[in-house]
Amino acid sequence: MAEKNSRSFTNIVKTYGSQLLRFVKGKVKKNEDAEDILQEVWYQLSRLTNMDELENAGAWLYAVTRNKITDSYRKKKNESLEGLIEGNEDEDASLPIRQYLLADDSNNPELKLFKDIFWDELMKALDELPEKQRRVFMLNEIEEKTLQEIADMEDENLKTIISRKGYAVKHLRLRLRSLYEELKF
Repeated sequence: MAEKNSRSFTNIVKTYGSQLLRFVKGKVKKNEDAEDILQEVWYQLSRLTNMDELENAGAWLYAVTRNKITDSYRKKKNESLEGLIEGNEDEDASLPIRQYLLADDSNNPELKLFKDIFWDELMKALDELPEKQRRVFMLNEIEEKTLQEIADMEDENLKTIISRKGYAVKHLRLRLRSLYEELKF
């Protein structure tokens, strides 16, 4: 029986492997992420005790693959205000701006001025966004709602909400870049 399952597994991988990889690559940014997701799908398939009972292996594989893609989006850290800084992806690069924004400015007029300018520029940049992108960003970052909660509230597909958030973050990164550069001294 194990040999039969092994043959079934091999046949399924040969039949669906390349088309599933293309499907996943169309949904994620990095090839490495696509390969990791597909690896998880194959692992889940290998855990089935009797593959012959699958009525439609293709439908099952695509359903599992879609779920794994969604899981990978959920695992990724939501880009938050400290993620607005583009460039060096080293965590330390985002610490200074976050520290400045959260620091007590009661005895530091320069810090208070920077924070006032930052929030003013952020609000202007948010006003430049299309309404739906601005709404998703505000709900996620300010009201701390998950992207799935927003998708449910807006009666939209999760991918649409993720895309809107991504466009908003890209715009804000560009607009706030000059403030970040001022912090680098």
